[in-house]
Amino acid sequence: MRVMVFGTAVEGAGMGEMPTPEAFEAMERFNEELVKAGILIAGAGLKPTAEGKRITFDGSRRVVMDGPFAETHEVVVGWSIWQVKDMDEAVAWVKRSPDPMPGQGAIELRPFYEAEDFAGIASSSEARQEGERGQLGAA
Repeated sequence: MRVMVFGTAVEGAGMGEMPTPEAFEAMERFNEELVKAGILIAGAGLKPTAEGKRITFDGSRRVVMDGPFAETHEVVVGWSIWQVKDMDEAVAWVKRSPDPMPGQGAIELRPFYEAEDFAGIASSSEARQEGERGQLGAA
């Protein structure tokens, strides 16, 4: 199973504060462990919201807002994608993770949808095409 790992912060990292050299080294060592274990697929830290943009949708209307996003209570400061056997394994790895930033933060784990999750909801045109292919193959 693939999971998205979100690192979030209430203060500090989301506002542009960098980790200490010691905290950065601890995260580097942890990431190396993830790579050696075949868990880490990809990951990156994110710059502060002051350098971001937010686009809101309302029907066909789009509104672009420049950061920083003061109303955001939790800021995503980094992400990674892990390949694990199940959610319990992902939680076990997170519990081993160092805390790279001062202040309150959290890590959120969210499983990806996989192709088999959509097996029962193929569009009617896909189902019709599949049926036509089946009929042609039977002839």
